[in-house]
Order: sequence, then structure tokens, then C-alpha cells
Amino acid sequence: MRAGPSQEEIRKHNLGTLLRHVHLGGPTSRAELTTLMGLNRSTIMALTADLTAAGLVREELPRDTGRAGRPSLVVRPESARVYVLAFDVGVDRVAAARIGLGGVILDRREAVRQRGPFDMAGVVGMLAGFARQMHRKTRADTVCVGAAAAFCGAVRKSDGVVRIGPNIGLEEGPFGDELSRKLALGLPVAVGNDANLGALAEHTRGIGMGCRDLIYLHGDVGIGGGIVVNGQLLGGFAGYGGEVGHMVVNPGGRPCGCGSRGCLEAEVGERALMEHAGRYGEAIGRDGVRAVVDAADRGDVVTQEALQRVGDWLGLGVANLVNVFNPEMVIFGGMLRELYLGSAAQVRSRINTVTLAASRERLRLRTSVLGDDATLMGAAELAFAQVLADPLEVLARLAP
Repeated sequence: MRAGPSQEEIRKHNLGTLLRHVHLGGPTSRAELTTLMGLNRSTIMALTADLTAAGLVREELPRDTGRAGRPSLVVRPESARVYVLAFDVGVDRVAAARIGLGGVILDRREAVRQRGPFDMAGVVGMLAGFARQMHRKTRADTVCVGAAAAFCGAVRKSDGVVRIGPNIGLEEGPFGDELSRKLALGLPVAVGNDANLGALAEHTRGIGMGCRDLIYLHGDVGIGGGIVVNGQLLGGFAGYGGEVGHMVVNPGGRPCGCGSRGCLEAEVGERALMEHAGRYGEAIGRDGVRAVVDAADRGDVVTQEALQRVGDWLGLGVANLVNVFNPEMVIFGGMLRELYLGSAAQVRSRINTVTLAASRERLRLRTSVLGDDATLMGAAELAFAQVLADPLEVLARLAP
């Protein structure tokens, strides 16, 4: 029989749980933490004292109590002192941010990435340069507790290697290791699929807060997906779970960059929309998609028909996912925000005709509230994972 958890293990768990409440929920009173965690006031006081001494949180009087009697102290994350580095590599852009405990974006950099073969050294050098610029602006007492990147490709869970990024021409790329070496901070760089991390961000900080089961669909030339089941991100055996863009919806249809035909990505992605609209070769990326949606809104028949055609395939893909996973919410992010808003009628029509009535009766369709920062914020949550699991050990190891 396995022995029960030791007092030290219980304390570590409670410290991480309290810090997670403050990190995700923002400033929280001791009284609220007592209720949330089911612990007594003296235990909460001891835990907050430990986290305060480590420089992870601070306690202060509430700004406006509106009540008689002694107010409960409020515990706030030390966002300006404790931070992570978050990176995002998309088809058309790269971004880096310094994000403080509590999910506060403290500093941010972004640049256009030219399409074509993936230049590992160039992208890694650019992101490391952004990190150095941001580091020069930090105070002497700040501490970086993690680093992570969202990447537009299938990422192997065991070592963070990008197995394939079909829309950027990358295979078997050790992106995290290369960026970690270039940063030279003594920190590993965790890597996750951009859509999976977008789902994580919308679940913890966005429109999906409070939803236990949701699907996040992300458009960035291709289509990716992140699936949250019972509050947990569905990663799959090797980490490739959620690759919904390569679900075949039209056998024998348009060729896909993965080598198959008729994938959701091939029928709904940027190229399909632009070709149906007669605009392929003009504006690209999100600007091109927005231009098609704007033209359709102004009454242009060709772009309206293009949106209807693409929206029909998108609706079929969503309907299949709803039948399989029965989510409470489907969230459209990246390029798909605009595409869904321009084709919502077709998407809903497909769902209403293809999906089981029981699965769709309480389904909510929403667009991302985190916008272009969803994948970046998801990378930050991945980077914060270790300090939230064992706050004092990580701070002791990394603090200056």
C-alpha cells in the first residue's frame, strides 16, 4: 500500500493551489481563499505568509470594503516581479511577450514572418533578440520562472520537437532546444501546438472560463483545434490530439499540405476562401480574409458565395466535432473569427441538420475574446506550470 501524502507534500499542494487561485482569479481575499480551498483561516494565513516571503504575492487592505468590522486582507500576485517569457510562431508573424504572474502582459514584441521555408536560426535569433530587449527593461529584483512557445505545427509531447508544420515547411524541428540555447537563461523552453494553447488560454482566461467541455478552433492559413474535456486539455498519446484541421470532410476534395485531400483545413483555410472569392494572390493572411468578409458585407456576390461555400464545410466539421465530443461551447479564433462571423448562417445550418439534437440543444458558438493574444497567453500558462506546481522550490532555484 502506498503511504499517504506527507505534511510537506500537502503543504506544497496547498501553496500551489492558493497561488493558482490568485494567478487565475486575480486579487482574492483571505476569506474567499478559505472558502475556495476548504481550509481554516490560520492555514490560509500561513500559506500566504510563505508566498509573500518568497515574493510571489503581496497582501494589502481592500480598497473599498463597504462593510463594518475588520476587513479580510486581499492577496495579489506580484505581477511586476515574477514573470515568464511567452513566444508565438505563426505562418505570418512571430511574437514574444513578458507576462507577469496573474496573466498581465508587461511587455510585447511582434514582427512579420515572410512565408516560405522555415528559417530556424532566423526565427530563433529574432525571438531571442526580443527577449533580450525586454529583459533590459526589467528591475533588478525580477525573476523569470519559465519560458514557452506556441507553434503552428504538430508538437511531440515527450521532447517538444515540432514533428511537422505543413504550412511553414518544417519537419522534425527541435525548436524549444534551439531557442533555449539562444536565450541562455538556464531555462528550458516548453513548446505546444498553437491551437491547443489557444484552447488553454480561452478556457482559463477567455470566453470559455467556467466551461468544463469546449472546443477551440484556430485559423492561421490552416486550421487547428484544441479540445478541453472535463476541464483538461486533450493532448493525445503522443501530444498530437486536436489536429482537427486534418479531419477529412470531403473525400477526394482539395489537396492538403499534409498530403491528404479534402481535409477541413483544405476546404476552409485561407487558400480555399481566397480562390473561391477570386482573390488568390492578392492580400494574404488575416488582412485578406477580412477583405473578403468586408466585401461580402457590402453586398459583393462573389465573396458572399465564397463565404457560404467555405462556411458550409466549416459547419460540417464543427457538426462532426459536436457529435463526438458534445462540448458546451465552440470558440472560433485567429482567422476563423472573421470567417465564422461572415458565414455564421451556413455554420449553424449545417449544425442544425447534421448534429444530434441532444448534443446541440445547449451548444454555444462564440468568437475568441483574447483575439490575437490567445496563443501567446496559452504559451504563458504553459510556462507558469512549474511554479504553480511547486512555488517555493522554483523560486528558491531561480531567484537572483
